[in-house]
Amino acid sequence: MFQKLLTSALFAGFVAGLAAAALQLVFVQPTLLRSELFESGALVHFGSGSTPVPDMPFAIDPVRDALSVLFSALIYSGYGMMLVALMALAQARGAQINARTGLIWGIAGFVAVQFAPAFSLPPELPGNAAAEVGARQVWWFATLAVTAAGLWLLAFGKGWVPVATAVVLILAPHAFGAPEHADYVGPVPPELAGLFAARALGVGLMAWAILGTLAGYIWSREEPA
Repeated sequence: MFQKLLTSALFAGFVAGLAAAALQLVFVQPTLLRSELFESGALVHFGSGSTPVPDMPFAIDPVRDALSVLFSALIYSGYGMMLVALMALAQARGAQINARTGLIWGIAGFVAVQFAPAFSLPPELPGNAAAEVGARQVWWFATLAVTAAGLWLLAFGKGWVPVATAVVLILAPHAFGAPEHADYVGPVPPELAGLFAARALGVGLMAWAILGTLAGYIWSREEPA
């Protein structure tokens, strides 16, 4: 069982992490680098357009790109280990694990880890106004935990009590409210911030879908053994 968990998690997580890194480099990183130009003063936003400041070139750092790929592979391998551990618990309760159900697990993981926290605390670019980091981290972890618990109750609970409890858990952190900055100010245009958040979530959804599908497929292939 441990070998099955480790094989499914590491392979699926590594592949999903590489896919996420490739998509981030193509779609997310350009918005991130552009925001850094606004933050540094290389670009100035005046509401009706962006004015460049001379002698501050747009630079690409190969070392940072390589580290981003490595970090993505590692983080999704960790996500994969958590996901297949929950799959093992679900299978013990009679759930079927295969590529199709794995896709559902992956989407549920995306909702718990990225979409639900982003509903009240969206991905932020450098230069955006934001609340204190520690408070945001505590809120993010709490939202992840209660959302995951709520999704588990929705999937495996029986009767109206688990369903009602799940709804309360999922809505609670947003009703409580995420930490917010007092003023929405910063050098980065809101259009760029919106594009970054949308692309970051889109990449996350695709990566989690790959992760869940591969984990479920590998699990089902090893099941006869």
